[in-house]
Amino acid sequence: MPRILLINDTAKPIGDLRAALVAAGHEVFDGIEGPTALLRAVETHRPDVVILDVDSPSRDTLEQLAMLHRHAPRPVVMFSANDDEQLIRAAVGAGVAAYVVDGLAPSRLRPIIQLALARFEQEAQLRQQLEGVQQQLQDRKTIEQAKGLLMEKRGMSEREAYAALRQQAMRQNLKLAELARRIVSMADLLG
Repeated sequence: MPRILLINDTAKPIGDLRAALVAAGHEVFDGIEGPTALLRAVETHRPDVVILDVDSPSRDTLEQLAMLHRHAPRPVVMFSANDDEQLIRAAVGAGVAAYVVDGLAPSRLRPIIQLALARFEQEAQLRQQLEGVQQQLQDRKTIEQAKGLLMEKRGMSEREAYAALRQQAMRQNLKLAELARRIVSMADLLG
């Protein structure tokens, strides 16, 4: 069962929510009053899911969630009494995976947590794919720069420069992009 970090930012007690989570078999870390200590609490307890119970998420809460999303991403579920569309969008933009307005029924907890986990995993996969595509584009750009340097310095055609890069990468047992980075770095160093 996922380990839960429970944060209360409301005047109402969270005993019912905590009891429902424990009854469902979750290990629950709580006692954190407000979101200001959120990142520290996540680093300390290493929960699988963060649940916030707020009347209305404040700017500070959203900033802390955004910081959490950047530095120690976790699925975040937010129970709130505020159904303002802009606020919901801001919460999702800060990394909230599930924003629940209609109160809490213990029978709904499990599917809500599963939704948050699934959405978080899907987002992580998309982020990983995006990073891969960005790296490929950067690699191509670097290879083009290295080809351009060979064409300029050695009077090669584009085809010859590419073939020379490939041959040298094979001889040195390097990826083409790594060799290209080295060539560009050396060219920068040598002026």
